[in-house]
Amino acid sequence: MSGSGTTADDDPPLQTAVWRLRSRACWTDAAALLEQDAATDPAAALQRTALLTERCLYTGQGWTDAEDALRTAEALAHDDAERGAAACERGHLAYASTLLRVRDRADEARVALSRAAALLSPAAAARPLLDFRRGLIAQNIADSPQAARAAYRRAHAGATAQGDELLLSSTWRHLALIALREGELAEARHGFAESLRIREELGYLVGTAPALIAMADAEPEPEAATRLRAEAGRLFRLLGGVPTWLAPHIDPPGPETAGAN
Repeated sequence: MSGSGTTADDDPPLQTAVWRLRSRACWTDAAALLEQDAATDPAAALQRTALLTERCLYTGQGWTDAEDALRTAEALAHDDAERGAAACERGHLAYASTLLRVRDRADEARVALSRAAALLSPAAAARPLLDFRRGLIAQNIADSPQAARAAYRRAHAGATAQGDELLLSSTWRHLALIALREGELAEARHGFAESLRIREELGYLVGTAPALIAMADAEPEPEAATRLRAEAGRLFRLLGGVPTWLAPHIDPPGPETAGAN
């Protein structure tokens, strides 16, 4: 298991350790493992930035650390692929700040992702992730589901070609969200089920509770939906209330569970 969520039997021990920490919401510890390499290696600096930005998105904290890591990654980038990947991370950090209403940086996010698109070739490894993030902007900031769907489909195709299972889990989920919004219940349920299956197989715990809640929202059987929400709540509490934005969707634990905790 690599730090990006792809599967590989020969992953270096460092990447395996980073993935295990990341998947359990220990982003700061994962970033610390990369700190020495990130001072000189563009790839490590970029990965460290991504970890700290994900922490911001899931917890609403750590913005200064993420900005510092991003500036390092930008300074170390020396070719178009690295500069484009760094611009993609800047766009994602600005998007997270806007989405969580920390500071409106929507224009910065759009400009950064447009710069990334200009720098990255169509065959670049970072292109599917860029397409996915452009979809997030279209869906959650511009409120343009059609543009979002097109971007997610490009990202989905690219992730499939690259074998990026973690990104596939996200494209499945966001395509399903659009389907659910448009009343396509069967399509939505299929997408949510695929997203949940992949995240469970990868052991991506921090992303499993949101996938369970999404499944519950599309589940027509009340008892099944209740079970999904209960499991989401268990994982949410296990990880210390992360992701924080999921809290309004989590039912409080029953008396027996609360007592045990």
